[in-house]
Amino acid sequence: MSRLLGGLMSQSFMGEWGALAGRRRSLEQDLKREVDAEVRFDRGTRALYDCDASNYRHIPIGVVIPRSTEAVEAAVAVCRKHDVPILSRGCGTGLSGQTCNEAVVLDFTKYLNRIIDIDPERRVARVQPGVVLDHLRHAAAQYDLTYGPDPATHTHNTFGGMLGNNSCGIHSVMAGRTADNTVSLDVLTYDGLRMTVGATDDAELEGIIAAGGRRGEIYARMRDLRDRYGEMIRARYPRIPRRVSGYNLDDLLPENGFHVGRALTGSEGTLVTILEAEVRLVYSWPGRALVVLGYPDIYSAGDHVPEIMEHGPVGLEGLDDKLIGFSEKKDLNVSRMDLLPEGGGWLMGGDGRARPGGGAGEGSQAG
Repeated sequence: MSRLLGGLMSQSFMGEWGALAGRRRSLEQDLKREVDAEVRFDRGTRALYDCDASNYRHIPIGVVIPRSTEAVEAAVAVCRKHDVPILSRGCGTGLSGQTCNEAVVLDFTKYLNRIIDIDPERRVARVQPGVVLDHLRHAAAQYDLTYGPDPATHTHNTFGGMLGNNSCGIHSVMAGRTADNTVSLDVLTYDGLRMTVGATDDAELEGIIAAGGRRGEIYARMRDLRDRYGEMIRARYPRIPRRVSGYNLDDLLPENGFHVGRALTGSEGTLVTILEAEVRLVYSWPGRALVVLGYPDIYSAGDHVPEIMEHGPVGLEGLDDKLIGFSEKKDLNVSRMDLLPEGGGWLMGGDGRARPGGGAGEGSQAG
C-alpha cells in the first residue's frame, strides 16, 4: 500500500548521509529559501529531535517547523527534489521509535496547532495535526462533547501523532480507536498530491477513477488491492477492539465504506503527511462513578472482563500486584492504598450518567 501513496522515501543514502555535508548544506539552503518555516540544521536542534519516548535514537538530517499547510507542501517538494525522507512529528511520545529517524523532521506543534472548527450539531471538529488533545477536549466541553480516545499523554500528545499510531486510551472502550473517530483527512503524498479522503461510496469511487490523474490512479490501485485480497482480509484480520497494528486494509472493504481516511490512520507517516483532520466528537457525561473490584490475581480479574463489558462502562482498566508492590517499594502514592479492595489484581471501571432527558448520546457505546 505504501507504494500506492508515494509515502516511502528513498533509503539508499541513509547510512552515508552523515558524511555528505555538501548535500545537507544544499538542502538546508533550499528549504530556507523556498519554505516559510523555521529551518534548523544546527547540532543542538538535531540532538533535541534525535529520540522520543522509546529507547531508540536517530539523529535527523534537520528540522523544519512550517508556519502553514502551504509551507508543508513546499517543504515536501524541496525534500522530494533532494530525494530525502521526511518524518512528521508531534510531541514525540512514540514508544517504538516512530517519531525519530534519519530524515527531515516536520514539527507541527509550534504553528499548525489550531482548532479550525467545532460543529456541535454534527458532533465533529476540524483540527490541524499539531493540536494537543486536551485543547480540543476543553474547547468541546462547552457543548457537552469530548473526543473519545485519550492516551495517558493526553495533556500534551497531538492529533497528528494520534492519527499516526491509531491511539486508544481508557475511553476507547466508550468511543473506539482514533480510526473509529476519523471522519476525513486532508493529506499530502510525497509526490505532491493533496487530497481529502474519507468514506467513498461506489458511485464516488468510480467517478474518481474515471477522472484519471494521480488521484484516480491511487484510488484504482486501492480498489484493485481490495478486490484482490478482500476475502483474505475478511477471514484473517482479527476482530478485536484495539487492533492498531499494521495497515487498516479492512476499512477499504465495501461494507466499511471504502474509508480511505480510516485506512490511513495508524500508518505512522509511511503513506501520507496529514495536514488537517475532521474528527468525531461524543457526548461527555457531567458526572462519573468509579468502581474498583478486587480479585485474587490479575488472571481471575481478566476472566470477568466480558461480564463487566456487558454493562457498557465508559472505561475499564486492570492492574496487578506488581505495580502496587513497586509503588510501595518506592514510596509512591501509598497514602491511599488502603482504599484498594483486598486482592492481587484489580479492575477499575468508569460509569457515565445517562444524558438528561435522553439516552447516552448518539454514536456512543457506553451505558
